Amino acid sequence: MSVQRRPTMYDVAALAGVSHQTVSRYLRSDPTVGADTLTRIKAAIDELGYRPNLMARAMRTRSTGVVAIILPGWSGPERSVAAASEEARRLGYEVEIVIGVEQTPAALSRLAEDILARGQVDGVLSATPLMVRAADEGVVVQTDEFDARLRSVEAVAGDEATMDEIIGRLADLGHRDFFHAAGPQDWLSAQLRRSGYLKACERRGLRSHGVYDGPWDPETGVEAVRSLPDDTPVTAVVAASDHIGVGVMHAAVRRGWRIPEDLSVTGWDDLKTVRYGTPALSTVHVDRETSGRHGMRRLIAALRGEPEPEPMTAAPTEILFRETTVKPRSTAVIGRR
Repeated sequence: MSVQRRPTMYDVAALAGVSHQTVSRYLRSDPTVGADTLTRIKAAIDELGYRPNLMARAMRTRSTGVVAIILPGWSGPERSVAAASEEARRLGYEVEIVIGVEQTPAALSRLAEDILARGQVDGVLSATPLMVRAADEGVVVQTDEFDARLRSVEAVAGDEATMDEIIGRLADLGHRDFFHAAGPQDWLSAQLRRSGYLKACERRGLRSHGVYDGPWDPETGVEAVRSLPDDTPVTAVVAASDHIGVGVMHAAVRRGWRIPEDLSVTGWDDLKTVRYGTPALSTVHVDRETSGRHGMRRLIAALRGEPEPEPMTAAPTEILFRETTVKPRSTAVIGRR
């Protein structure tokens, strides 16, 4: 019985027509490797199915060549994770996906610390905010912010500005009475979206009729709408996530309020499922692919002691107004039940 030999760096070099040292430089993301050479080496790696020998690397460098990606126990960041995984493998690392059942930053932070303490991975890329304590070794990078010594990391500072733009666009449609269905306030992303909402309403002289905080779950949106009185003047509910926004729409319809004629609703994340709802949810598209790749580059640069890559130049978010946001009708005409 014949055994198929695992392709080596030398096989990749021979197929690409370069030296094995050049392949090694490619795997280290050496900027001196030319574009044409990059293309040939990548094609050779893909054709051969080459993967670096992680055991040999660990014995030689005391590095496992493995990085972990931590996900919360809810869907959403899959695009970011797919892009980050692809980038890690391109840079010569294997990926271990870890899903945290407990969704709080504290619980996920303990998970990250435990993974690093076991020495099974070199670093952790988190698709969600963490609160990791300082440690002697190991690196944690969040897809949006970075801290090389495992101090606390922050959510996207642009969340406040994006929320301000959402409120501004709703105000341009004529909305004056708002309500915010917020996320859990131990998450910095939820805090920033909440503060952005409140600041935007105050700065524009708009009326906020309250904020309802809860988990990243449709039930938060349901309870938020249930908290509104029958005669509420609110014409727009701004949700901190698509999951919450779906709950808002469900509860509003149950109360006999039409979406969007009686109530405009916005979400956040641009989950694939909300694009095909009836009506399609207005939301914030997050460029998770670019964010995931950039986060992985930063993680691996930190592991290698290399300079941190240049910050992303493109805005990571885009507001998409779809079918759940229209001009408000007079509440006197709506006749809410």
